[in-house]
Amino acid sequence: MNKMTLIDVELCRWHAVSDAHELQRAAISALLDSAALAIQERGQFHIVLAGGNTPREIYHSLSTAETDWSAWHIYFGDERCLPQFDPARNSRMAQEVWFNNVPIPALQLHVIAGELGANEAARQYAAMLRAVGDFDLVLLGLGEDGHTASLFPGHDWGTAPGSWDALAVFDAPKPPPQRVSLSAARLCRTRQAIFLVSGESKHTAVANWRAGKNIPARAIRPEAGVDVLVESALLAPLALPDKQGE
Repeated sequence: MNKMTLIDVELCRWHAVSDAHELQRAAISALLDSAALAIQERGQFHIVLAGGNTPREIYHSLSTAETDWSAWHIYFGDERCLPQFDPARNSRMAQEVWFNNVPIPALQLHVIAGELGANEAARQYAAMLRAVGDFDLVLLGLGEDGHTASLFPGHDWGTAPGSWDALAVFDAPKPPPQRVSLSAARLCRTRQAIFLVSGESKHTAVANWRAGKNIPARAIRPEAGVDVLVESALLAPLALPDKQGE
């Protein structure tokens, strides 16, 4: 039986999709719907982007979407502390496959200055975010160890009252060791949050999340809850290891 508490069930809605292609299609549709509603109601759309490989094709597909790009304001959930034009940076990937092809005003692309090092980049991004209200949409991924953005197990997730909006991350368990991440508290300040979960390597992390284990992804609990777009195979129970000799 699932061990999640009632509040966990209410806050986390799991949406099974057949494969990675279907996940991308569902994510694009949800994202554009969120943008249309925000622009209609408030005249602007404030979105936080996920990094990594999972959203790359989503961003590429958005480069041909029809929307009022002048109303989009882009933020990043995390960034690697690498040189400005390093291809491993989240902002660089999004620039190449998406931003170069759409007319989002440059002043509305809020890139984390990871080249300055974790402390200074986090300080500057937190200062910028002080003038920003609730996000309209936060897009997140899930790591094999349950991390999201650059909030890793065993590190500060920024859940305590008064946590900074952006955190300097050192000794990350995957390279590069220095990163900047929005805190869990800041990621929760959003009207909508969507997780994108794809790939067999995420099976254990999904099982742990659904079992109520204290992984970083579970710290993202906005008032409206979260929607998890997940490949259906990842919702199957984990296979028990074979016991030889029995």
